[in-house]
Amino acid sequence: MNAQNPAPTRRGLSTPEELLTVPQVMARLQLGRSAVYDLLRTRQLASITLGRARRIPAHALTRTRTRLDQGAAA
Repeated sequence: MNAQNPAPTRRGLSTPEELLTVPQVMARLQLGRSAVYDLLRTRQLASITLGRARRIPAHALTRTRTRLDQGAAA
C-alpha cells in the first residue's frame, strides 16, 4: 500500500464514519429522548443496530437538522 492512497474503509471512505449514541444525538439536536426515538421510528433519522445498541451516523444529523429547521420556519 503506498502513502498516496490510504486504505479504504466502509463505503470507500478514507476515514471511518462517526457513530453516535442516542444521548449524544439528543445533545446535538437539543431534543428529548422520545423525540429522537420518534425520528428513528419514522425513519427520518438514519441508524444502524449493533447488537442491542442503536447508533446514528453523524452525517445523518445534518440532514435531520436541516429538515427540523425547515419545519420550524414553516
